[in-house]
Amino acid sequence: MLTLNIRNRLLAGRSLLLLMLLSLHAVMLVGVESVWAHPLMLAHLGLFLIWQPLWRGDGQVSIPALVFIAFAALIVLFTLNWWIMAFWLICLFGLVGGRVLAFRSIWARAFSLTQMVYLLALLLLWVVPNLFAPQTNTEIGRLLLIYVLPMLLPILVLLPVDRRGADTAQSIDFFYSLMLFMLLALVVLGSLAFMTLAHLDYIEALLRTLFLMGLILLALGGLWNPLFGFHGLQVVFSRYLLNIGTPFEAWLVRLADAAQHSPDADSYLNAATALLADLQWMSGISWQTSAKAGQYGQFSPYAEVMYEGDLRLTIYTKQALSPTVLMHVRLLSQLVGYFYQAKQREQTLRDITRMQAVYETGSRLTHDLKNMLQSLLSLASIAQNKGDRAQQLLRQQLPFLSQRIEQIMVKLQQPQSEEDAPMLALSAWWDGLRMRNQHHEIVWKVSGVLPDSSIPAAMFDCVLDNLLDNAIRKQQMQPGIQICVELHLEKGLRISVCDNGSAVPEGELSSLLHSVVVSNQGLGIGLYQAAKWAEQLGYRLILADNKNGKVRFELLLAGE
Repeated sequence: MLTLNIRNRLLAGRSLLLLMLLSLHAVMLVGVESVWAHPLMLAHLGLFLIWQPLWRGDGQVSIPALVFIAFAALIVLFTLNWWIMAFWLICLFGLVGGRVLAFRSIWARAFSLTQMVYLLALLLLWVVPNLFAPQTNTEIGRLLLIYVLPMLLPILVLLPVDRRGADTAQSIDFFYSLMLFMLLALVVLGSLAFMTLAHLDYIEALLRTLFLMGLILLALGGLWNPLFGFHGLQVVFSRYLLNIGTPFEAWLVRLADAAQHSPDADSYLNAATALLADLQWMSGISWQTSAKAGQYGQFSPYAEVMYEGDLRLTIYTKQALSPTVLMHVRLLSQLVGYFYQAKQREQTLRDITRMQAVYETGSRLTHDLKNMLQSLLSLASIAQNKGDRAQQLLRQQLPFLSQRIEQIMVKLQQPQSEEDAPMLALSAWWDGLRMRNQHHEIVWKVSGVLPDSSIPAAMFDCVLDNLLDNAIRKQQMQPGIQICVELHLEKGLRISVCDNGSAVPEGELSSLLHSVVVSNQGLGIGLYQAAKWAEQLGYRLILADNKNGKVRFELLLAGE
């Protein structure tokens, strides 16, 4: 149904165009001196007003525009002559030619080119000879007018209708139309100049003018895109179009500043709509989203509604908008909508980042609690043994356990980001790590001299606790293996946890330290979270060796 309506609309437009050209052809046949020329020209102008591509056909004509149309029609009717006809044909040629580049269909372009050929032939072969050389023989032009040119009009009806041209039926390239108008006017006036100065016949003067125009256009084409090192007029013209400081560019800068400094999408929308309302031809604007609404300025009878996602913009203007201005209004509303959607996505990303931070903090606290419970289990098993050695271990480990419980409680009450994590001297952290794990069978080594530098103690505790927990669990499953923790200080800070047990299975290597690993040995989410935390703080957790008899994990700086 929609395709049929578009086709009917295009056929109606072609019918109006054909009637307009037929009435114009009738004026040419009877001549401007005939009494029938004035009513035929009035009918032609009426059909042109219905067909014209300048104003929208469904819009109302204002009183000033109606007065202008009536005044122009009276001038044409009461001063009708060959000069008026030549000027009118040149204008029609520019209007029709200005639409050629807007069409995407080859048939729509052929339709406009056929009109241009008809108007050009009518101007150069009939109107201009009657204007400049009425004393010469115009019999050839009359034969063309009667027998040849009317054959072009049925072609307009026979050409196929392509509905892809419906969306550009009201589109006119103003500069292209102006260029065609100037070129055709130059051809006419150049022919007159040759006839007057060189005393040539019209045909010879026209050919000379066309030849010179062709040479000039060829030279301009070469200068536009040269082949011999010259930058060409294209660069100069592009610099002119990209001139800094235009009002539209200043408005875009203000719009970008509003998007940059607005904390959320709603505040940006308030700022952007206020900028739109400041435009001189704007009366007011209202906006509505799924959650809020607002308005600026005053309402008017001329309203245009724009939709950009879930944003609805209603723009009120002081007068009816032309198609060109309407296109710019849609462009401005699209820019506002795109920035608004970008601010919404930015807010969504912030929310996702916060949720991810909460998830990662909860995961780390979960592992801290797991390690603390394992320490409690070890202390409970020690407490069951009687003797001075057990009591001594309990007295040594309970302060560390109390300190870790206090740290976990602080994190739960007041979460901190990785940048706010407390720093601790490396020597103090190393002594604390050894004291916490002195009841396990672990070999401790230090290569080099302990510096006075500080480290993020919470991250180091998380990484080493997970590595030692996995190694101790492996030691319980494989009795007799040895665990060694070594602090390397010769070439930067590096901590390794090594055991001589079985290697990590090949199926788990690709995911280990990069994602959650489902295994029977617990090498899963704990190491994954520890590796991510180390990466955020500028460190790397790697599996340096993986073979039976030597499994070694290393924590080192990211640049090493």
